[in-house]
Amino acid sequence: MSIDRKTVEHVARLARLALTHEERGRIQEQLSSILGHINVINEADTSGVSASANILPMTNVMTEDASRPPVPPQTLLENAPAREDGYFRVRAVLEEDE
Repeated sequence: MSIDRKTVEHVARLARLALTHEERGRIQEQLSSILGHINVINEADTSGVSASANILPMTNVMTEDASRPPVPPQTLLENAPAREDGYFRVRAVLEEDE
């Protein structure tokens, strides 16, 4: 299958791409080549293959919900770069009116 110049220009306009004349020609050739490869794949006999959404077996990698005692605040604050009165100290983030 071949893509014509008009289709390349249409897709470039939709994608908001400013292409030169040479780029349009090169992209036209590349897209036509890609479609040629896809046509080869389409010719494969897949009548005996069932449709699937995923080729790999799906397994749940989540752990079971289990309650645990909370981490003490002092342990959490040990890794804080700055702390004050038992809290994380962070820079103030204020919005300015425009």
